[in-house]
Formats: sequence, structure tokens, C-alpha cells
Amino acid sequence: MRLGVAGALVDGVHRAGDVEVDRDSGRVTAIGLPRPGRGIAVPGFVDIQVNGFAGVDFLTADVEGHREAAEAMALTGVLAHQPTLITSAPDQMASAIATADKARSTTVGSRVLGAHLEGPFLSAERRGTHPVDLLRIPDVDLLRRLLAAGLVTQVTLAPELPGALVLVDLCLSAGIIVSCGHSNATAAEAHAAFDRGATMVTHLFDAMRPFTHRDPGIAGAALTRDDVTLGLIADPSHLSSEAVRLAFRAGPARVVLVTDALAAGGCKDGHFRLGAVEFDVLDGVARKQDGTLVGTTSTLVEAIRHACDSGVPLDEAVNAATRTPARFFPDADLGLLRPGDRADVVVLDDGLGIRAVYRDGIPLG
Repeated sequence: MRLGVAGALVDGVHRAGDVEVDRDSGRVTAIGLPRPGRGIAVPGFVDIQVNGFAGVDFLTADVEGHREAAEAMALTGVLAHQPTLITSAPDQMASAIATADKARSTTVGSRVLGAHLEGPFLSAERRGTHPVDLLRIPDVDLLRRLLAAGLVTQVTLAPELPGALVLVDLCLSAGIIVSCGHSNATAAEAHAAFDRGATMVTHLFDAMRPFTHRDPGIAGAALTRDDVTLGLIADPSHLSSEAVRLAFRAGPARVVLVTDALAAGGCKDGHFRLGAVEFDVLDGVARKQDGTLVGTTSTLVEAIRHACDSGVPLDEAVNAATRTPARFFPDADLGLLRPGDRADVVVLDDGLGIRAVYRDGIPLG
């Protein structure tokens, strides 16, 4: 089956010509075919930080809720994701991890890669929307308990907290991505964590020590290292165009676009919950009553468009939502679009709107 596109992003590079996929095998069979059409084919998006979608909060969702959210996300081009769980009571976190683990067997919509624990080992000074009374100092026993509840693929922690580096070691020994975030770390404290094996920062610039010329903090450390991936919420309410451009210029192949989306994603304005946190969405912006931002209602295709509007080249923006996050999951067959690759494909029109989504070569919607 031909997709009728003018070109495709193949292994991160634009290639002119149409794309062919086979529905029976679920694989890409050919690229660069003559008689091309319009638009561009790109790999399915990978969102490694998403708290919920379509009215579903992953902290409280059952397996059916995960499936509903996964189906809705897939229609926005996200064909793989990490359900992200913010700080909550240990029993609730463990239960949510177990449920997300069960949801990995879902056969439709966006694939569940594993849980992303955004807490509870975070800085009270940079907590953002996380309930301060539930934050914990690094606790090996608690982390072991959470990891035993189900598949955890990423942990976000504040590296400056006492004992945090021991948790880095524990995560690495279990093959878990360690990301630094919600942190008041100095540059030196951040470098210590990166040297220990942490490989990412969670939503760069947001909920972390501000960058200044004498105190560059965790953001400055991450921007100047080639071995650190930069998670980025490319949403106008979170980051200016200059901040988005700066991150891409510092390391275009290191940026991972995330939505940090909430249950309110894909919904009309209204009142919602994120675990125990209540918030309102007005004109698409989610805030607590005190004005604190609470994630986003954005989709990854909107993040790609905002990055491009900020001056980021299209191939870099798309790679940041596909190829770069997929590198964290080398055995998952994600983020690439070459002959033989899984035919998880998003077709974008000339205005970067979604024209079609294919999962294993089968059109959705």
C-alpha cells in the first residue's frame, strides 16, 4: 500500500519519494518511490512524559482507562508512550505502576513502554505541582518497593538530595533511565549525577534552578554536556521560542520533545485532577488555583509545530519526537522509517497537521 507522500524522514534524514507499507507483515517495504504525492511520512511519535489523556489520569486509571487513553493518543500520532506518575502516596504509586504494567499488553493504540516515576524524590524548593507533603528524601527501600510493583523504565529525581546518587546506582543496575528534574541542584551537583550515569533532564528549564552566568545550575550543566538528553516541553505557556531554540542549538540530536500532558489533554476546558492535585484548564492552559502550571493539554504534533515556529528545522523537531526518544528503547522497534522497520507511521500534511496514522501498517481512525 502506497501512502501518497512527497517524502519521508528516513533514519532522521529527509528522503524524497513515496513510501510503501505492507499491512500483512506490518512493515515498511519501500521508500523513495516515484510518482510521489503530498505531505511527509514520519515515524510514529514517542512521548516519554505523559500523565494522562482524554479524561484519563494514569495515577488512578484502570487497565481500560489506559486503553482508552492509548487509543486517543494514537490518533494524535503518539504510537508509544511512558505513563508518567507524579508524586503520590507510596501505595498509590505502586498500584499505578502495577496497572500500567498490565496495560502493556494492550493491542490497540499507543504502546505502553513502562512507567516513568516523576517523584517522590524531588526538591521541595522546585516541586512545581507535586504535593510537598508527599515528597521523600531518597529511600532505597521505598524505591525497591516501587520497582517491584511493575515495569519502571524511567525515574526522575533531584540529584542534590542526600542519598540521591545511591538511587542512581540502583536504577542503572536495573536498566532504568535516570533523569534529573524538579531540582535545585548547582552545576557541580548536576555534573556529579551525570558522571554517575544519569543521562537526562526532565523538562529543561521548568521546575529547576534558574540559569545565571555565575550559577548555571542544572540547566547549564545539561546544555554543555554531549552525554545528556534534554527533555523539553515545547509549549508556549512553558517555554519561550528563544528557550526552545537554545536547547536545539546546544544539542539538536539530544532534545526529546515531551508533552507532560494531563487527563485534560484532548478535552475541553474545565476542572480536572492529577492524582490529589486539582486544577483548571482555561484556553488550553492548566493551572492550580494559585497559578502554578500543571503540565499541558498539548499533543506532540503541536510541540513539533511550536518548535518549528520557534525556528527549529522540521527534521530536528520530528527527530526529537521520534528517533531520539526511541534510542532509550533499542529493542522496541520504534522511531525509524526504513525498509524492514515496523510500519508505525504518521503522515503530516504541508501545514504539519495529521493526515493519517498507521499502526503496523493499518490506518487508525
